[in-house]
Amino acid sequence: MTNDGERDPIARARALSATYDSVLAGDRAATPPRPLVSASWQRSLAAHVDPDKGLPPVVVPESEIPELRKAHPLNEVMPLLRSTLVSIADEAMHVMLVTDANGVILWREGASSLLHTADDSGLCPGYRVSEDAIGTNAMGTTIAVDAPVAIHSAEHLVRTFHRWTCAAAPVHDPDTGAILGAIDISGPLHTVHPAMMQLVSATAQLAEHQLRVRLAIADERLRVRNMPHLRNVNGAGALLSPSGRIIAGEPYDGWPARIEVPPGADRVQLPDGREMVVERLAEGYLLYQPKSSSASTRKRSALTLRFMGEGAPSVVVDGKVVPLTLRPAELLTALALHREGLTAERLALSLYGEDGNPTTVRGEILRLRGLIGAHVLRTRPYRLDATVDSDFDVVRRALREGRTLDALRACAGELLPRSDAPEIRELRDEITANLRQAVLASDDPEVLAEYCAHALGRDDLEAHEIALDLLPGSDPRRPQIEARCRVLTDEL
Repeated sequence: MTNDGERDPIARARALSATYDSVLAGDRAATPPRPLVSASWQRSLAAHVDPDKGLPPVVVPESEIPELRKAHPLNEVMPLLRSTLVSIADEAMHVMLVTDANGVILWREGASSLLHTADDSGLCPGYRVSEDAIGTNAMGTTIAVDAPVAIHSAEHLVRTFHRWTCAAAPVHDPDTGAILGAIDISGPLHTVHPAMMQLVSATAQLAEHQLRVRLAIADERLRVRNMPHLRNVNGAGALLSPSGRIIAGEPYDGWPARIEVPPGADRVQLPDGREMVVERLAEGYLLYQPKSSSASTRKRSALTLRFMGEGAPSVVVDGKVVPLTLRPAELLTALALHREGLTAERLALSLYGEDGNPTTVRGEILRLRGLIGAHVLRTRPYRLDATVDSDFDVVRRALREGRTLDALRACAGELLPRSDAPEIRELRDEITANLRQAVLASDDPEVLAEYCAHALGRDDLEAHEIALDLLPGSDPRRPQIEARCRVLTDEL
């Protein structure tokens, strides 16, 4: 592609067109296609792609695109892609396209004057541009060969795309190594530039870096939150990520890097022949030896509370996930804060103020005991008889110990954001204020950058400005923080 860009793009397009016509007619071309292109044509023709085919197939209705975007892993790095590529695409008369691993276009942004032309070529969200659907093209071919690709003019197998020049690169899942999708810049023939493929390739690497950072944060959050479950096991045990990677083990060594856990499985066999019990946690899995193969029995029940962030509150009791509504989550928060126990009167006052009704609280406690077990929630006074691991306590403890980055990574958002209970409101405001104060006082660019990407810091202009002062100019997170800073400034 570098050589292409060094020539007259129109003349180069004519030469490629002559090669295209000769090869498809079965004649010997004066200048054969590049090996990459030739191999792609062969795959495409073997998939019965018609070179005179008009448009790619529509495989996803427009109404379903928003949900697909929300669920796709690349949604997390779209702010980075927009800040890195879209402004360049606008100025250079290009469009940015992002696909999933199957070649389905999910996002399209860029020069508005080109969008009509892109529409006419089927370069739109919901269209599938894999090689077996529409032949050789940068997005489909980069997924097929798992490498950055530039396709110019008549190197596309289908004539509809001959007026385009495109460069694309794959983005990989840092957890499994699988391709998540492709990033592409496409434009008219006269806009071809030798740096297009390098730009797209570098942007894909930035996206993968950001995904690796997010994965590391998720791993650390899983480890910190669920160590009480692992410590509660007598004998060998391990914490696994949702994909089966070992996050922590007791003993430390002797574990494979990854253990496949089939859906719904309650037991797995390790490569060394050991059988392990599988318990589902809120963020992954707990493995431990069956009681028959362990000299001791398990200790007290382990209770995990996940009440921070916008998601539904949940509790895990000895590996079993129990979905909760807001009211029992409020009760569990109060009981976790007061491990000595509370009377119905104290609970009513703590959570519902002067209007709280002890009789109502007793009924709610009864229903909660049915959900998590009477052996976990004791009476006289009401108290939790379990090893309790709560996300809000992890955050508070890390802040008390001066571990600001650990606190930030353990915090998924505000504590029970829909709760209006007095004690919950007070604790929520305390955590939010203390975390922000610790972040702003840290003078650590890593902490500031993560806070700016966090739910609690996304709208904090002061934090964004401090982060830009601390981050070096070469830091890949700067473009996203600068873009968000401009938005927040404009909203003032």
